[in-house]
Amino acid sequence: MDTALDTTFAQVLRRSPGEVEFHQAVREVFDSLGPVLRKNPQYADAAVLERICEPERQIIFRVPWVDDAGRVRINRGFRVEYNSALGPFKGGLRFHPSVNLGIIKFLGFEQVFKNALTGMPIGGGKGGSDFDPRGCSDGEVMRFCQSFMTELYRHIGEYTDVPAGDIGVGGREIGYLFGQYKRITNRYESAVLTGKGLTWGGSLVRTEATGYGAVLFAQEMLKARGESLEGRRVAVSGAGNVAIYAIEKAQALGARVVTFSDSSGYVVDEDGVDLDLLKDVKEVQRGRVADYVDRRPRAEFVAGGSIWDVPVEVALPCATQNELTEEDAKSLLRGGVVAVVEGANMPTTADAVALLQESGVLFAPGKAANAGGVATSALEMQQNASRDSWSFDYTADRLTQIMVSIHDRCAQTAEEYGEPGNYVLGANIAGFQRVANAMLALGIV
Repeated sequence: MDTALDTTFAQVLRRSPGEVEFHQAVREVFDSLGPVLRKNPQYADAAVLERICEPERQIIFRVPWVDDAGRVRINRGFRVEYNSALGPFKGGLRFHPSVNLGIIKFLGFEQVFKNALTGMPIGGGKGGSDFDPRGCSDGEVMRFCQSFMTELYRHIGEYTDVPAGDIGVGGREIGYLFGQYKRITNRYESAVLTGKGLTWGGSLVRTEATGYGAVLFAQEMLKARGESLEGRRVAVSGAGNVAIYAIEKAQALGARVVTFSDSSGYVVDEDGVDLDLLKDVKEVQRGRVADYVDRRPRAEFVAGGSIWDVPVEVALPCATQNELTEEDAKSLLRGGVVAVVEGANMPTTADAVALLQESGVLFAPGKAANAGGVATSALEMQQNASRDSWSFDYTADRLTQIMVSIHDRCAQTAEEYGEPGNYVLGANIAGFQRVANAMLALGIV
């Protein structure tokens, strides 16, 4: 790395010890920025690097709640308001036992550049809790969300910070959170949260947007090579919102998706995923992927192991961070993979990314490929601000335009800096420059 980058990265390690995912996210961006600093020395002179690595605000709080047995339970809540140079902080809430400050900072840091790539006027932030909604009753989830919002409400607002959903936070949780916000503030401030229900301020396409967007990005990458998704054999990891709608869009574009997974293992369905069955298992029954096989006899459930051992041409990791390792990348290469597109946030380890790129595989980083979700959240904010509601087709067309624009911005930036086809470099530089230029315009704040 460049000297200024080395110095700043050493400072990040010193000031944020033990936050390995955050370190990984910073390093991944910094590895692309050497040419930018040499071309634009003003970024180093104004300490943009140091400022962009330090969140504007980090909030950690206690979340007490009572379970159905009457026991008092305690969780920890987080909101990291990372950078508001382009607009109000924007980013999801994650409820999962793995959540800690380092993970929230990594997600917030990624969110800053992802949001910048959309071209929308939104800054970056992230939040969540180590609460696990799995196995909890609706009443327990409601009481937790109400306690969580009782602290969080004072830090958010449609012009300040606009949370949304993420892992463990879907429409149910957003509803409970918004209800408590409305109760405390005595305001129907629709745009304070996105991912809302369609009958009370939500946007059509928001549910589908992240998965759809990742597949649209994959299609654009292949199109740039004169190819397409049609007829491709595809692996999707995960079985949550992103994975389900990535499967839906890929199959609509003529691909055959043969896998999906959760923490218990993965399913291989050589006939192509039965999407209606998967939605019933995961969205209605809230079951495990093994339940799919019970009703689909020709499909196979594999406990443990690696989903990436299944030979495919296109891989969409849509589960969680660092799920696709260097060994997994080797398996994908043996299986004939031509493109890997991140539906989740940083699901591919640095070693795996390097191997895939060295092998000529098209690789789309999450900050570009999965930006469709937050872009549609910003469209939801627009609808709330104008007291309007758009049709599915109109919103889907806007999403498609945004994803094509993000692809083209990344591709053009990579070419400008001498590495055509390097979407990691293109996304990092394009996102960084938009945020950095806004920071310079606003002065030392």
